[in-house]
Amino acid sequence: MSGAVTAVSRNEEYSFTKPNRKSVTLLAGLGVDGDVHAGATVKHRSRVAKDPTQPNLRQIHLIHEELFGELRAAGFEVAPGDLGENITTSGVDLLALPVGTLLHLGDEAVVEVAGLRNPCLQIDNFQDGLLKQVVGRDEAGRTVRKAGIMGIVAVGGVVRPGDSIEVELPVGPHRALGPV
Repeated sequence: MSGAVTAVSRNEEYSFTKPNRKSVTLLAGLGVDGDVHAGATVKHRSRVAKDPTQPNLRQIHLIHEELFGELRAAGFEVAPGDLGENITTSGVDLLALPVGTLLHLGDEAVVEVAGLRNPCLQIDNFQDGLLKQVVGRDEAGRTVRKAGIMGIVAVGGVVRPGDSIEVELPVGPHRALGPV
């Protein structure tokens, strides 16, 4: 399975959205250089309030560009970086990847998939009703999260729009993604 990076984003300040950049530099064990969520321990405010010593499994946030088409069809306008992601992808079914999958981004960087993004109410502050579009229920009543995946940077490097994404699945048995 392979795909491409369509946009990269980072923000030095706490803000829901992240401006697009020409490139971002991933730092092993930390995240995106210059991004407010980079660090070995949790940086998301709600998680820091609970336990600031927790390991940061949310160093980097990836969203599949295909989600934006679904949201447009439901009447929402969302572009890369709008939902706070660092890397927007195309051609890879991010939500179907198992825990521990390695995503090779461009020539150097490698991100290890940790889990699903568990979106918060800030999404509705961005566009009213958007949370119900990215978190719903399937036919069996199980929660379905579509707002991307979270990971840790295993190998650092520069990532740019247009870079390839190569997927390396972990040795089985595979464990489905859960919220992190």
